[in-house]
Amino acid sequence: MDRDEYLGVVEAGDASATACISEGPSMEPALPDASLAVCCDESPLAEALAPEPPLPVPHAVTVEPDAADITPAQVVEALLFASDTPLSAARLAELAGGGTALEVRLHIADLNAKYAACGLSFRIEAIARGYQMMTGPQYRPWVAKLNQHRLQTRLSAAALETLSIVAYKQPVIRAEIEAIRGVACGDVLSRLREMGLVRVVGRAEIVGRPMLYGTTRKFLDVFGLADLDDLPPMEALTLRRADASATAMAEDAGLDEPPTITAVSA
Repeated sequence: MDRDEYLGVVEAGDASATACISEGPSMEPALPDASLAVCCDESPLAEALAPEPPLPVPHAVTVEPDAADITPAQVVEALLFASDTPLSAARLAELAGGGTALEVRLHIADLNAKYAACGLSFRIEAIARGYQMMTGPQYRPWVAKLNQHRLQTRLSAAALETLSIVAYKQPVIRAEIEAIRGVACGDVLSRLREMGLVRVVGRAEIVGRPMLYGTTRKFLDVFGLADLDDLPPMEALTLRRADASATAMAEDAGLDEPPTITAVSA
């Protein structure tokens, strides 16, 4: 092979090498593929790193009782709970819009059985010819403190004494009350009538036809009595001689002197 042929072969080899190099893979960094980016966004790792959506704000749900689910016993219970005075069985049946007095009494018996089974502190009692929710007798020491405070703020010693005489001697005229107490009691009787504890029940068939006084249903309600027969025997009651506190209460009631009787007899 002469010199010219050798140079031709070398030039041909260089050209092919240059073509191979130019056709080879580029040394520049490849741009990311869009489809690959989409695949990466949908990967489990991307889902784990994605921020969680905010939790929905809970809304208050108001559950209104269906009228069809309310039982007659519940209606009777609601009426007695809302009333501050005793309600008779007939009145409860009328307010409930159906049923009879006998059915109301059966509902009350069922309610009391439920209260006892649950160990509740109250029950429905027959009082003042009606029914009313009351606390159990085992809670009397605490309730008595509350009732005593209420009575002391409303009734003076003279008023309590006059009310006791009316309760045990009714129907009674004013002169007989004053004879027992030994002092005038016109103002006290007026006060008791204003409070609804005493009322005029008639007139005596004697000279002058004086008014006869007796207690009211409110008196039974205030003192927790079902009837006048529930009053304790008079033989077991005594009225102590007035002390300094009774004297002060009598002065507050506008009396000239405190009560001076020592006992009440039939």
